[in-house]
Order: sequence, then structure tokens, then C-alpha cells
Amino acid sequence: MTSHEPTTDKTGAATSVRDSASAQRYEITVDGTADGVVAGFAEYRDRVDGADTERVFFHTEVADEFGGRGLATTLVREALDDARARGLVIVGVCPLVAAFLEKHPEYADAARPVSRDVLGWLRRQQS
Repeated sequence: MTSHEPTTDKTGAATSVRDSASAQRYEITVDGTADGVVAGFAEYRDRVDGADTERVFFHTEVADEFGGRGLATTLVREALDDARARGLVIVGVCPLVAAFLEKHPEYADAARPVSRDVLGWLRRQQS
């Protein structure tokens, strides 16, 4: 698991994002500790496409009781930063990730549009 530097949410509570590779998802915890409460996650699958490995983000969720605190944005930003640092190509199937990528053109160098091939591959992975 890769851990990131702790950050804070809109309430000032400490948060931390980590890649839980065994679960194929990034998790954001509140209270900034490894055993803090998991408030949300961004699920992904890795797909090899030629010489590139794509990290396909397909579902992001933050628990209702943590809504409005900016956790989804923190989670997505740190997940994408981690994927880019690892040299992975980001594919935002998840509407939240796609919207984030659209609002943040600084990720364009590491992102690829969603294609029919990716969607078909993802459906096969989930069945």
C-alpha cells in the first residue's frame, strides 16, 4: 500500500489517501491514521494497452456522513497524482473522475479518453 501525506478536509479533520492494491482501490481515511475511518474509495482496474498500462477508474464513492467535506476531490486528486507518478495512463470512466479531469487540464499529459475498447474490457473484468 502506498500512503500519501496527510491533508485536511473542509472541517479541518486530518485525512489520508492510500492505494489499497489488494482491493484495487484508493481509500481516503479520516483522522489521518492508517486505522482511521475509511470515508470513501475510488476503484480501479489496470489494463495493459501496448506499451502502456492504463489505470481505469470506474467507481468513486464517499459515505453520506462525510459528504460536503471535499473528500471526493482530495481522493481523486491524490489517486490521479499517484497513478501519474507511477507512469500509468489515467482513464476516467467514473463520472466524478471524468469531471475532475475535464476541470484540471494539467492532467491531460497522463490521461486518455474512454474508448469502446476500454468499456468492453471493463465489463469483462466485472463479470
